[in-house]
Amino acid sequence: MGKTQHTGPIKLPKRLDPKLWVSKVPFGLGQVKPHHIKESLKIAWENKDQLPYAYRILTQGVCDGCALGVSGLYDRTLAGPHVCTTRLNVLRLNTMPEIKPEVLHQDIAELRTMDSAALRKLGRIPYPLIRRPGENRFSRLPWDEALELIATKIRAIDPKQLAFYLTGRGITNESYYAAGKVARLLGTNHIDNASRICHSPSKTALKRSVGIGASSCNYKDWIGTDVLVFWGSVAANNQPVSTKYMYAAKRKGTRIIVINPYHEPSMDQYWIPSIPESALFGTKLTDDFYQVHIGGDIAFMNGVMKHWFEMEEASPGSAVDHAFIQAHTNGYEQLKAHVREQDWELLERSSGLSRERMLEFARLLAAAKSAVFVWSMGLTQHRFGTDNISQVANLALLRGFLGREFCGLMPIRGHSGVQGSGEMGADPFSLPGGEFSADGIARMERVWGFELPKWQGDIVGVSLENSMLPDDHERKLKLFYTSGGNFLETMPDPDFVRECLENVDIRVHQDIVLNTSTLAEAREAVIVLPAMTRYEQPGGGTSTSTERMVYYSPEIKGPRVSEARAEWAIYAELAARVNPEYERLVAFRNAEDIRREIAAAATYYDGIQHLSERGDVFQWGGAWLCEDGVCPTSDGRGNLIPIEQPELRKPEGHFRVTTRRGKQFNSMIYSATDPFNGADRYDVLINPQDAEALQLKAGDAIVVYNQYGLLHGRAKPVPIQQGNIEVHWPEGNSLIPKGVYEAHAGIPEYNTAAVVEKAETFHALKDTKYVEKRVMELETEMG
Repeated sequence: MGKTQHTGPIKLPKRLDPKLWVSKVPFGLGQVKPHHIKESLKIAWENKDQLPYAYRILTQGVCDGCALGVSGLYDRTLAGPHVCTTRLNVLRLNTMPEIKPEVLHQDIAELRTMDSAALRKLGRIPYPLIRRPGENRFSRLPWDEALELIATKIRAIDPKQLAFYLTGRGITNESYYAAGKVARLLGTNHIDNASRICHSPSKTALKRSVGIGASSCNYKDWIGTDVLVFWGSVAANNQPVSTKYMYAAKRKGTRIIVINPYHEPSMDQYWIPSIPESALFGTKLTDDFYQVHIGGDIAFMNGVMKHWFEMEEASPGSAVDHAFIQAHTNGYEQLKAHVREQDWELLERSSGLSRERMLEFARLLAAAKSAVFVWSMGLTQHRFGTDNISQVANLALLRGFLGREFCGLMPIRGHSGVQGSGEMGADPFSLPGGEFSADGIARMERVWGFELPKWQGDIVGVSLENSMLPDDHERKLKLFYTSGGNFLETMPDPDFVRECLENVDIRVHQDIVLNTSTLAEAREAVIVLPAMTRYEQPGGGTSTSTERMVYYSPEIKGPRVSEARAEWAIYAELAARVNPEYERLVAFRNAEDIRREIAAAATYYDGIQHLSERGDVFQWGGAWLCEDGVCPTSDGRGNLIPIEQPELRKPEGHFRVTTRRGKQFNSMIYSATDPFNGADRYDVLINPQDAEALQLKAGDAIVVYNQYGLLHGRAKPVPIQQGNIEVHWPEGNSLIPKGVYEAHAGIPEYNTAAVVEKAETFHALKDTKYVEKRVMELETEMG
């Protein structure tokens, strides 16, 4: 933990800087770009029935979108108001009315004709619902009966047959904490959250490399650092307000580098609506793109370090910070020996970049006095995600870019709630304020006053797969309780996921809106419970941003859904229903009670109990974790870890495949067209030379397929690294193998290899022998 405190927001320069302009044509007319004014007017129109309430949410509440941490219209990074279309798009979830009864209780077959976007627009879930096998519509259910049905089932099954999951949908720290406590009280350790499929490798890798589970620095450190690197992160799309920070960094002379297979247009240039200069003329953001192969980051980083060690031979001290290494790290000689053994030809082939390009990046960092490394799912959603992040930590440690101003490691969060989820203990490997370990269990038993289950809980993907086990298996999933989330649209192999969901006895969906997974069958019952949003919860709530700022978001006066309840209150009442003796252990009178308990359970959250007014905030851990290079590891030192090169076998004629986001927030899609590149949801991004080799023109119908599934789409030639294609998520999830998890953190693999063919060729040759032959070829799939 650091001792220096965050110093608060800084001002943007007033003088214009034409060198950064994209064009002198105002508002990017003629460019493929978001139309912020038009979209804002559209969103205002959608909220016209509740404009005063929408305005209060925007000006008083903490953003329930990404984890930048905007409270009202302000943050702790830059002075002045901030608002983005991602937050505006999420706004309607909070202001829309209840679903009309005639719509809610129509034939389930009619509801199933709608996608999740259409279901979302129907409105809020007004009261508890139930649907049993053979019933073709939802029925209204009193709260007492709903909770008693769930409680009765919990009492009847082994706790190992019960699993909880919480999404990142605006859920507060208070709700994560209550869910984690209730799960353990009910005897199960099967509890997981949305960060499992986003940043679980970041936490795991940072723990082993430098002893922390969160960003070591602040957004302010972007502004003035020598080099700001975005690794597998399209922050301009997923965290749009961050472009304002990038603008400020550029004005300070920071060089911005993006490492990504696709030359993302939104990271290249952006029209930032809250900065007049940028709104008019746009801003050039990125100084250089390094287009690695999908999965080629470890090779690229090994190449950079190999150059550093060669530079050190020629001129000691020219590439690595020996004083920092000697004082604050372990494993330098082992890492050096490992990297020097790497073969340049293999590094080039695996990374997709030449030795010379790697040298450019190595020299850039070697000459820098400071750097911040920011990454997202382009690094984490691999079966070697933890190793990817430890490699980034290796680079930072070798240069001493840790624990001081303008330096640090930042896994940028895409949801406002998920940084706090593991810290609150809603995770099979975590308890509030610590790990799920013998010491951690003993500590929490003292705090909570009851015995915790000692067995290791499963990650959510495994829990779902466990629904397919025999009925008498002790881990056969029989009751799945999910707060938000839609696994049909977030997990690989959607058809298999549907089988898993429908093989659960009782599935509970605690949510604010319907989605496609809510409509799936269950063996005994599907129960739907209406939840409050963060702005409706009595006593307000808190959320933790990427930079560890814990913000208080007050309850905001406005319309209320008739029977919706605070999520933390539902969990507490359920526990009391299962066993009346549990009531005293979860007798939360209000959100303030929970915050006081959080402060005692997670000691580094001491301060959360004092958050009670609009604008209240504190940062746990100080401005910089690992301040002055001292890490919270057993010996206070960071660990340099030799990382083995992952095997990335790509058969001849195949493409590396990864998924990407378009105009969406998580799985909630807001537009069929990506405003940054004009891509449709079923457009497949492919290199122009690869397209030409396949005799494909823009818009040609194609089939992308492998042994796991296929995707019908259209070719869209774009500047992506040769041999790689990108498909949209979740549309392309049918290509991703099920049951492949990262060994350390349990994140699902979201990358594969596949064949691309013209649709006419695929369908003309699609006889049994052709398919069998192609599948045999695919047995050498990326391993």
